[in-house]
Amino acid sequence: MRILIVSFILLFPTTSSLHAQNSHPDAIIGTWLTADKTGEITIFKDKNKYFGKITAGTSDEKFDVHNPDKARRNDPLIGMIILKDLEYDSDDKTWEDGSVYDPKNGKRYSCNVKLVDPEVLKITGYIGFSWIGRSEQWTRLR
Repeated sequence: MRILIVSFILLFPTTSSLHAQNSHPDAIIGTWLTADKTGEITIFKDKNKYFGKITAGTSDEKFDVHNPDKARRNDPLIGMIILKDLEYDSDDKTWEDGSVYDPKNGKRYSCNVKLVDPEVLKITGYIGFSWIGRSEQWTRLR
């Protein structure tokens, strides 16, 4: 019995990791809490691409004040699409070739997304090469 319990404990992290590696293309659909816990992003699918919009936030900034286009600086952050055009790559089990907008600095970056496990999403924004970029992890809310 003791061997069975130890085997289960050792096997559980492996099966959890396998689940994330074998993710379904729609596995990222849902609402996610940003790494700094100031925003909720709802990811949805439109045709074969994935998008994410800000659906709630606790930041003092309510408008896109850092947008380089001065005419857009009064656009509300809630409802803003910040993830665009992600496509699922079944070979790599990642969502790629999209972009992410950072309202904290008004810049848009190329972006890749990976499901670390069913409850954690790793977002990597970059210019040029993804290995030079910056990553953060979002936590699933629903």
